Amino acid sequence: MATVTSAAVTIPSFTGLKAGASTRVTASAKMSASVTPMVGVRASLKDVGIAVAATAASVMLASNAMAIEVLLGSSDGGLAFVPNTFSVSPGETIIFKNNAGFPHNIVFDEDAVPSGVEAAKISMSEEDLLNGPGESYTVTLSEKGTYSFYCAPHQGAGMVGKVTVN
Repeated sequence: MATVTSAAVTIPSFTGLKAGASTRVTASAKMSASVTPMVGVRASLKDVGIAVAATAASVMLASNAMAIEVLLGSSDGGLAFVPNTFSVSPGETIIFKNNAGFPHNIVFDEDAVPSGVEAAKISMSEEDLLNGPGESYTVTLSEKGTYSFYCAPHQGAGMVGKVTVN
């Protein structure tokens, strides 16, 4: 049996704050509990905790394997892909998302993609542009190798990037 004993707590009263007065409160309670049900509760909570942790880990792994987001323009206004060099797994989605300094587009360099990959099929046309904040372009690369890409309006300013598909 568990027992809670009396405790005295001093609580300042609102009116007593100026005068330094306080009120003394004493509480006492008795309760009883059987040890056997607590063991059952602990086992149930443990099982729930394991299930929650396993579910969270699965969701994190699945979401990481499904997509990577690349910002178009750095938060300080720089003309750059953030990150500008990264790796993905075959079939992983890459989301290029307007952040700053737009308009932007994503063009894969036809001379810097794996053999057999048609850069035009995975690129935006050089005339198409993402004009507003949050607009995005999504691409999924399945062939292993290194792909170089750029933003046509800002390539001369160094807005280039590279992705490796492992």
